[in-house]
Amino acid sequence: MTAEHDDDTSPQPDESEHHENETLLAQMGGVSGLIYSTVPILVFVPVNSFWGLTAAIWAAIGAAALILVIRLVRHDNIQPAISGFIGVAICAFIAHRTGSAKGYFLFGIWTTLLYAGLFVLSIVVRWPLVGLAWEALNGKGTGWRKNRRVLYAYDIATAGWAVVFAARYVVQHWLYNNNDTGALAVARIAMGWPLTAVAALLTVFLVRRAERLESAEEAAAVAESIPAGTDSGPADDGPPASADDR
Repeated sequence: MTAEHDDDTSPQPDESEHHENETLLAQMGGVSGLIYSTVPILVFVPVNSFWGLTAAIWAAIGAAALILVIRLVRHDNIQPAISGFIGVAICAFIAHRTGSAKGYFLFGIWTTLLYAGLFVLSIVVRWPLVGLAWEALNGKGTGWRKNRRVLYAYDIATAGWAVVFAARYVVQHWLYNNNDTGALAVARIAMGWPLTAVAALLTVFLVRRAERLESAEEAAAVAESIPAGTDSGPADDGPPASADDR
């Protein structure tokens, strides 16, 4: 007797979810990238307090440059570091032009408002950005928009990101108007990657739900395309004739 061996190497649901979480985390630079993103701010505020705005600007730029060099040496993903360096340079330039330490946070404040507006607009026009980005990356086109339940799942995921950006804007803009640079730094860090991580987890959950709904719809469509009573198995011509019958 030959024993059958089940060699199913397909990823299990929990493994797939773990992989998606790792992918999202990698796009943000990994755990180290999330920590590195707070370093320029942690450098800028105390240096400004002790040595003034000019020193703080150069200290923040130097910290961002050092992070970029470290990731290059370690052969890590440098895209988050490059984006971070450009962002710090823009923030430093605005602080220099305004002559105020709080100006360092101005670019981030208005950027969050822009992002919130774009995410909300995408929901209003029925092209939720989360669904658009995810389905495009997976090469599935735009057919998902015809499924109301799938579209709704992507609407919720997109709304989650809009809420995160809007909350950042409201809190940080209020602190900016109150000239509280220290609290701005705290809010920038506290409402930065922690909220991003929460929004990313919500996105993974809703994207997986949308994928399950799409798979169910596709399976139902295939089942409906098969005529009723069709037997896909081998035809049964009855028992073989016996010698007496012949």
